Amino acid sequence: MLNVGLTGGIACGKSTVADMFVSLGGHLIDFDKLAHEVQEPEKPAWREVVRLFGTDILRPDQTIDRNKLAATVFNDAAKLKKLNSIVHPRVFEEWWRRLEAIGTRDPRAIVFSDVPLLFEGGMQHLFDLTVLVMIEPALQIRRLMFRNALGREEAELRLSSQLPIGEKAQIADIVIDNSSAVAETQKKAATVWRELIRREKAKYLSSQASKIS
Repeated sequence: MLNVGLTGGIACGKSTVADMFVSLGGHLIDFDKLAHEVQEPEKPAWREVVRLFGTDILRPDQTIDRNKLAATVFNDAAKLKKLNSIVHPRVFEEWWRRLEAIGTRDPRAIVFSDVPLLFEGGMQHLFDLTVLVMIEPALQIRRLMFRNALGREEAELRLSSQLPIGEKAQIADIVIDNSSAVAETQKKAATVWRELIRREKAKYLSSQASKIS
């Protein structure tokens, strides 16, 4: 199994590229979805978050309003650290469980873990390699303004909360530029997919050789 960390800057189209890899035969684990799932009503993380931040962060259906929660922790490093200490361990526990399940069903799988803040969190060591989806910062801001109906100042503020995309490009093993039309990105994804198949095969053969020796 090849364990691939997939990441990108905000509004770079990472989810679109992730879907392309799934259509080519890859498996996808979405960290944002895992974070939602571990905080579903009455689960242990939900109870701890509500106990810490109060019932004001809840919607009428008792689910956590992520916008209210984000507003609470955005400018408070101590609160954000506490929130992460509750959510992150459970996210990683569920991630490992799903990785193992996929590997059991398909030992030759190529698994993409969609991790928005992979490099910011220093998580490169958890993966066989990393793939970055990127566009130029000016285009990021325009897309973010359009997608989230934001003013330029707020879009720039959100962008500044992440590691600059140029720095991420220097760290990543593989970079996919998503600035062009969708068809062009699909061609790039297909090229990367062939490279990942090659790497998975090399990893598999290496593991088989070590067993023999």
